Parts: sequence; structure tokens; C-alpha cells
Amino acid sequence: MSTPSTSFGILAEPVQRWIWDKGWSTLRDIQERSIPLLATGDQDAIIAAATASGKTEAAFLPLISRVLDDGSAGDGFDLVYISPLKALINDQFRRLEDLCERIELPVYPWHGDVSASIKAKARKARHGILLITPESLEAMFVLRGLEIPAMFGRLQAVVVDELHAMLDTERGIHLRSLLNRLEIATKRRIRRIGLSATLGDMGLARSYLRPGDPDAVALIKSESEGQALKLQIRGYRLSGEAPDSSAEGQEGESLEHDDDAPAGSTEYQIATHIFDTLRGTQNLVFAGSRQSVEVYSDLLARMSEQQALPNEFYPHHANLSRDHRTFIEKRLKDAQEPTTAVCTSTLELGIDIGDVEAVAQIGAPFSVASLRQRLGRSGRRPGRPAILRMYIQERSVDPRSHPADLLRLRLVRSIAMVDLLLEGWCEPPRPQALHLSTLVQQTLSVIAERGGAKAPYLFAILCERGPFHLVDRQLFARLLRQIGDPEVALIEQSPDGTLMLGREGERVVEHYGFYAVFHTPEEYRVMVAGKLLGTLPLTNLLAPDMTVIFSGRRWRVVAIHDREKVIEVSPDARGRPPMFGGGGGSIHDTVVQRMRAVLAADSPRRFLDRQATGLLEDARAWFRRLGLHERNVIDLGDGSTLLATWAGTDRTNTLALAIQGHGMSLHTHDGLLDVSAKTSDVIGALEQMSAAQAPSGEELALHIATPATEKYHQYFNQDLLMTDAISNWVVADAVPMLAGQLLETDRVTTWAGQRAPPQLECE
Repeated sequence: MSTPSTSFGILAEPVQRWIWDKGWSTLRDIQERSIPLLATGDQDAIIAAATASGKTEAAFLPLISRVLDDGSAGDGFDLVYISPLKALINDQFRRLEDLCERIELPVYPWHGDVSASIKAKARKARHGILLITPESLEAMFVLRGLEIPAMFGRLQAVVVDELHAMLDTERGIHLRSLLNRLEIATKRRIRRIGLSATLGDMGLARSYLRPGDPDAVALIKSESEGQALKLQIRGYRLSGEAPDSSAEGQEGESLEHDDDAPAGSTEYQIATHIFDTLRGTQNLVFAGSRQSVEVYSDLLARMSEQQALPNEFYPHHANLSRDHRTFIEKRLKDAQEPTTAVCTSTLELGIDIGDVEAVAQIGAPFSVASLRQRLGRSGRRPGRPAILRMYIQERSVDPRSHPADLLRLRLVRSIAMVDLLLEGWCEPPRPQALHLSTLVQQTLSVIAERGGAKAPYLFAILCERGPFHLVDRQLFARLLRQIGDPEVALIEQSPDGTLMLGREGERVVEHYGFYAVFHTPEEYRVMVAGKLLGTLPLTNLLAPDMTVIFSGRRWRVVAIHDREKVIEVSPDARGRPPMFGGGGGSIHDTVVQRMRAVLAADSPRRFLDRQATGLLEDARAWFRRLGLHERNVIDLGDGSTLLATWAGTDRTNTLALAIQGHGMSLHTHDGLLDVSAKTSDVIGALEQMSAAQAPSGEELALHIATPATEKYHQYFNQDLLMTDAISNWVVADAVPMLAGQLLETDRVTTWAGQRAPPQLECE
């Protein structure tokens, strides 16, 4: 190599020759750091580096060298690579195939789209590298449980890619259980290597990779991440009473759009800037919901047609065919023609799409981790900066506007997240929930794998030694009794105590959909007086008497009918609704606290355009006018009260449940609660909460509609649904703490919109 390397000589000679033939002049920083550790010993490790920094090679070059140097005979795959995405497995197969052919080490992709002949070849060979999804590994346990010890008998290491996407999710708990079962089946510890571009709390990440011994997990972090960054937040003022909330919408949400998008609309202005700025290069535009993707890609295609230019703007989301998505991905990677993909989160994870010039984000993001992952798609070429443009829409306001609009929460959240991004922070995993739905799936899987199992064994491998350690024996017994109920029939018990699949359990396990623990949230119909307003995926906490923002209006939730999948609403009579309706994602406490700091400060942000700068100045002026710089309780003067918790989604929603217990309806925003009650009554309720001990989760859960949000919730009774909901959403200790913080000052600001000073210009 032309540049001296301390690690190159550690690699096996065939790997060295491959590097020479590829024309590499040097190893990257993360590779130099990883090779000495991974080529020797058996220590677990996390490789944390920016996108396109060479993490895959940092793991595989030393691990493959280790396999070649070992040379021992035996049955089973040498290395296993696990990815959450089939497309990413295909990409990694192409990247590893050349090297592995050279050194005669077979590499096999294994997922739902791989042919049966390739899988049969891999099963027969039982040697080399296996690239697999968690779901396909699950299928191996269920369909070929007796083969597992032989297939993985000589396994040296498991490489988990996109580790950040696995932490604290249903899928992540599922994978942890599978890794634990793999070690039980092979009767030995197997080395684990995690790859990720975005990790927050490294201690929690270590605990995920090796529960019980996180301190033994080495952290390999690149110090050459000083990539140049160019970013801008552009502000837009909406006009009219029906805001476009598409950028905030979850994927699949039915939201209002102006399909014609007249030239004066903000959608048209944003599309025009994207067209003028990105045309002629390779880019990604993250547009939010699938409907928003279609709206913007259509606008951009029509602009191309109007100017007699070939179209280079294409939609990319999960509802489109695989052939169409593959066409876009290949066109981006080949870079033979300028291409911009207007997408949902489908292109957020590490599918290899080549060199992307810039990333655009329409609407405020919900997490710094996601924003960082998206930004990492840009600036992959040496010497090229990463480029991020964010387009934030805010409503034009007047003294009658809701405080949530006056505070420009979309813009302020975006600024807070960019600040935290620049500081290198991102969200740690949320406190681990019980994941009872996933536990049911794993219980059925182990029974299917072994042809039956006794309850103590299931508890030992899934809860005591597995990832469901928060589930005690009593709760596990309750769960088994429920799924063994004759009317549920997922399991049944033989006279000797062995648990076997029941009638319904056999049907469930035999279906191909069994191997995935997650499912797409079902669409609930939103109905008012028997009339359909649209559909909404019910994924966040929602209860009767809460309010939702839908189709540009505020609605009070009357009832939630889980069986019929209906949300019954009635018009909320409190006048003009806020544009920023909240929901759609869980915001971390640190982000909301930074939002308050942004509003309380005077310092400018150089990355804002002139319009966004003006919007921020407006928001800061209203922050002081409302008195939020001094106190947290605001009498809105119309029989309602604004509470500024400045806490994240989970803690704010928990306080909302407690307030509902006092007979008050409300609506949540980022760190704000809009309570439909007189301020004196609200203060009285807060005083009671602050003086009392934290309520039990069961008390708070009485006000949750507890929809069956996870795959196996349909088999739960109300008691188990409540238990799982409490573990997912309720932070009971937050109630007295937040109530006390809200009452720290003894004065309440009374705000009457009509008395707003005329010199405070908001237009």
C-alpha cells in the first residue's frame, strides 16, 4: 500500500492480494482500528462510524482472515451476517462475492426472495458466510430446528448490521432471543460484532449486544469523522385554514393535500426549490408519508415536462412494486443519469445506492438518530461535504392563533435536532418494555422447534437467560394460561406437562407470516356522525376525550372501537385548531428540553434562511409574550389552560392520562398540554398530583383505549393488554415530578390573544 499501515500485515495473504488488486492506497481509519482486535481473540465489539466509512470491510476483512488462518475442519457456517433489510443483504452479497470467490470461501444470501435452490446449496455446503434476515433465521429454527447445531457448529462470529435500527424494538428483542437460542443450540458462546452509523448511549448499545456482560464489549470508533457539512433550514408560511400536514404524517396516513398545488402554495414553492437545486445530480428527498411522496414526485415530474426536460424525480415507498424500487435504487447507484428519489424512510437504512449529492427533508424529523442516518447518505465521496436541506412549513398567525402555532414548534424542533446533531448526540434506546407479543411468538417458535417444551424450560431460555428478563414467573404463567385458554388455543398441555401447539397455534406457525414479529399498524376509520373522514394508523397512545388534528380540523375522540377498527370523533368547538398536532413519533426528553432552550435564547442560527430566521424571531417573541420564559401554566382565557411540561412524549402523555383521571380533556404537543378546563381547576388537580405518591400504572391505564397494536395482542385478554400498554407508554413516576415542576412558580400568566401588541409582527 502507498500509505504505511499498521494493520495491513495482520490480514491473511489472500486478503492482502485482493486489497492490492482493488487498488486501495490506504486502509480507512475505522479499518485500521478494527483489524487488530477482530483478527485475534473472541471479544465482542461494536464498530461505530459514519455511513460509507468502510464498516463492512472493517468487520469482514479481519474476520475472513481469521477463518482462512484457522483452517480447521468441521461442519457449519464460519460467519453469519444479519441485516434488517433484504436489499441490504443483496448489496452485501455483491460486495463480498468478489473477495470470497478469490479465496474460495462461499457466501450465501438467505431471505424470502432467494431461490430454494440457493438455500438447498447452502444447507448442503454448511460452510462459508451466511447473509440472512432475522425472519429467515427464525424460519430455520421452526422448520429445521434439529439441524441448527450442525449448521452453526463452527460459527466464529455473528455480524449484526444497522445495530441502531434493532435497539429496543420488537424486531430487536426478537433478534436478541434468536442469538441467545443459537448459543443454547450450539452449547457455546458465539462472538458478536455490531455495526452502526448512529449510536447514542454506547453503554445501552453494549448491553443490547451482550446482555449480562456489557463491559466486555469493545467499542471501536472512528476518529476521522470530521466530514464537512453543509446544511440549511428553509422556512415557509402557509396560508389558508387547511394546513398541509403531510410532512408530519406517518407512512400510510390519510392526509389532506392540494393535488393541483397552485403556484402560490407552499408545496409548489418547495418543489420549485428542489427542482432548481437538485436537478442534474443524484439526491434523496425524504418527504414523510407515502401520499406526500406521490404529491411531490408528481409536482417535480410535471415541472420537468413543462420545461421539456427528461424526468429524473421518482417516488420510492413500500407500496410500490419491488421492480420499481429496484429500478430507482439501481439508477441511483449506477449514476449514469441524474436521479432524485422522493421517498419515505425506505431509503434511510444502508442500502447501497452509491454517491448521493444531497439529502432533503420535508417536515420536522422525529429523532436525531434518523436525521443523522439520512444525512449519512450524502457526502460519501472523499473530499465531498454532506449536504442537508430541510423544508419546514409554518402557518401564518394572528392574535387568535393557538400558542402551538405561535411557538413554531415544527421549526423549533428542527433547530433543536440540528443543534444536537452537530453536538454528536442521538437518542439512547427507550427503557425496555415487556414485549409480551414478541414473547408469545418466541414461545410458539421454541415449541415448534423442539416439538414441545415444558414451562420451566421456556421461562429459563426466554426470560431468565433471554431478552424478556423483565417478565417474572408469575406474569409468564399468566401469559401461558391466556394463550392456552381453549378459546384461544395457541398452546395446549399434555398429561406430562409438556406444552404443545394448539389448534390455532398450528395454524399460526404454519403461515409464512409467523416468522416476522412486527406487523403494519392497521388503519382505523375516522368517523364523525356516521361520515368517513379518512383513515389513520393507530400507533400512539390515544384515549377518549383527547383531541386529534385531522384534515386541518380539531376533533375530540368520542370512542375507539377496536373490533370495528373505528375512531369515533366529534368536532371540537374551541375554535381554530393548531397546525402542529403532535403525534406520529415519540420525541425524546432531551430534544424537547433543547426546544425550550432554543426559544429562550437570543442567539441566531446561521443555517436558517431569511424566512426561517424571521419565524424563529416570531416564536421567541411569543415565548416571552406568553410568559413561558418565567412560568409553565398559562390561562388561555377561553376556559382552557396551557401546561408547558417541556418533557418528551412518554412523560407528557403519562401526565395527560393523570389529568384525564380528573375529568379533563386535553391535547398534546411537543412538551405542551392544552387542557380544556379552567386554570384554577387544573392547578387544583396538579396540587393533588404533586402531593401524592406516583399513581400505579394500572390507575393511569384506565384511561387508555388499549388497542391491539402488536401482532399477538389479538390473543390477549384486557388484563394482559393493560400490562403491556403500561410497560410501553406509561412513566408513572413522571406524574408527581412534572406536576411539581409546573407549580414551581406561584403566578399564572393570563393570555388574551386579542390584546397582543400590534408591534409584534408575525406575518
